[in-house]
Amino acid sequence: MLSLFICGTAVTSQLLAETYKVDTPMLQSFINYCLLFLVYTVWLAFRSGENGLLHILRNKWWKYILLAIVDVEANYSIVKAYQFTTITSVQLLDCVGIPVLMVLSWFILHSRYRLIHYIAVVVCLLGVGTMVGADVLSGREEGKASDMLIGDVLVILGACLYAVSNVSEEYIVKNLSRAEFLGMLGLFGTFVSGIQLMAIEYNAIINIQWEWRIGVMFAAFALCMFGLYSVMPLVIRVTSATSVNLGILTADLYSLFFGLFLFGYNFSLLYILAFVMIMVGFIMYCSTATYHAEPTPAQAHEGIVNSAMKEAETPQEPATPLQYLPEELSREH
Repeated sequence: MLSLFICGTAVTSQLLAETYKVDTPMLQSFINYCLLFLVYTVWLAFRSGENGLLHILRNKWWKYILLAIVDVEANYSIVKAYQFTTITSVQLLDCVGIPVLMVLSWFILHSRYRLIHYIAVVVCLLGVGTMVGADVLSGREEGKASDMLIGDVLVILGACLYAVSNVSEEYIVKNLSRAEFLGMLGLFGTFVSGIQLMAIEYNAIINIQWEWRIGVMFAAFALCMFGLYSVMPLVIRVTSATSVNLGILTADLYSLFFGLFLFGYNFSLLYILAFVMIMVGFIMYCSTATYHAEPTPAQAHEGIVNSAMKEAETPQEPATPLQYLPEELSREH
């Protein structure tokens, strides 16, 4: 479902850019953040106590501003990259976010991976490589890049920013709440994207030749993006940000299948092979659960010392040695 939502955003963006000559990535994101604000921020406003909007703003406002900046710029960087580089490069370099995400999860969320997880990631990335190879062999991307270096840098930047956003999302939805994440992102995302929108896309918006088809494309993009943002926290809460990012690699394949009918793409059996490889890798990753790191010896020693101090403050009667307890109980029975 998440892959289909991403596919919807990709197809509508491409239709806007190629068919209607509309290039307003920040306006598209701004509409999504406004929807998040109207639904989830308003929802938070009606809650009271520690889960309410005012309490969260007083204690965490600066953290969510930083998260909103990261998320807004991640969306903008990826969409903007399509103006400078090819779809093939975007698909290939976008995978940089997965190892970055795993490293961040290792240090921030203390996630630990088994050998099968690393093998699964390699299989998924090989699937993406197969898909990129099919694009190159078909010649679909020849002559479409204006400045590939700028585009590639934007893709890598966007992928790394997405990794930061996804790790933050996993921490918030698993330790706090989904409503808090989406509500704060809607509030500050609207603010940040609105400022950036007026700064860099004001003239582009004025020059749009509005008609009902363009309105439909904007509405479809916004609904797909809103669905993506609403559903992803539910999936991340029961799995992990890494497994979600592996699963949504199939979005590029779904976009290709739509492109066969809408944009006249050439079909190749390598695309089917790529899809199978990605799904096999995804299933391998999900077949074995990750685990969290145990406390370090220093942390464990600190916990023992703190426990001993608490016991010293509260005198108690000598406890019966544990090793003699089973024998006494056996004699009583």
